[in-house]
Amino acid sequence: MSGTDGSAPEAEAVPDEGRTGFALRGTPFAAARPEPALYLVATPIGNLSDITLRALEIIAGADVLACEDTRQTAKLLQRYAIRRRAWSYHEHSAEGADEALLAELAAGRSVALVSDAGTPLVSDPGYRLGREAIARGLPVVPVPGASAPLAALLASGLPSDAFFFAGFLPAKESGRRARLESLARVPGTLLFFEAPHRIADSLADMAAVLGARPAAVCRELTKAFETIYRASLPELAADFAAMERVRGEIVVCVGGPQGEDAEAPADVDAILRGLLAEMKPAKAAQEAVRLTGLSRRELYGRALALKNE
Repeated sequence: MSGTDGSAPEAEAVPDEGRTGFALRGTPFAAARPEPALYLVATPIGNLSDITLRALEIIAGADVLACEDTRQTAKLLQRYAIRRRAWSYHEHSAEGADEALLAELAAGRSVALVSDAGTPLVSDPGYRLGREAIARGLPVVPVPGASAPLAALLASGLPSDAFFFAGFLPAKESGRRARLESLARVPGTLLFFEAPHRIADSLADMAAVLGARPAAVCRELTKAFETIYRASLPELAADFAAMERVRGEIVVCVGGPQGEDAEAPADVDAILRGLLAEMKPAKAAQEAVRLTGLSRRELYGRALALKNE
């Protein structure tokens, strides 16, 4: 693990015996040492006031604090007068970084893992650590809080009874359109992360593949320049194509299929049932890809479900 100076990873993450507590508007609070576990702690996505009291207690009191970027986490620690070391853990960390943290857990210590912003494991390397901890029978505890996809869903005005978070779309047009085709029949609101330099192209592809669905582009959520654009996909695509430059972190929300598109899953089931009458699920899914353009993984899963009905 590396220290706040970005030095090379050390052999092990040494517990921080200099734990203190935290302060809210000048009032100090003690932070007790939490029970031994891996704590996946959500942090603010912009506005630092969105931290939870439980998150502050865990961050201040855990034996080890691990984060993506020690410089970014230092801003949060300074805001709440938390004086302790943070250990760097990111996608480029040495393989020994996982083992060092897992060793701390196995030794009965508490480890708090935070991402740069939002909930750990969502588009960050924490998934790797959490999965291995579970595989080894070590306790993993979620500490919920800020989440960019959920904040965008709240602001979008789109249905929230069913939604699907799809992360980042592929960077290239061909891959992006193929991914959108595979998601076209998902019966709920779609949520995507997108980079500002690709947002115009992505919206154009969404409009071409998904049609005139209602959508929202949510930029810089909870920050000073938070902006929500709500319109149909073709309208948003035209608006962003005309912009000279787009900045900030972006979440795109797209309404689910309507009308004939909403009935498509039943059509897919009919195709799969016909194929399953003559072939095994794997072969049926492969043939259904050619007929529907959907992903093989999605079709295979559906074929298995239909086979077991």
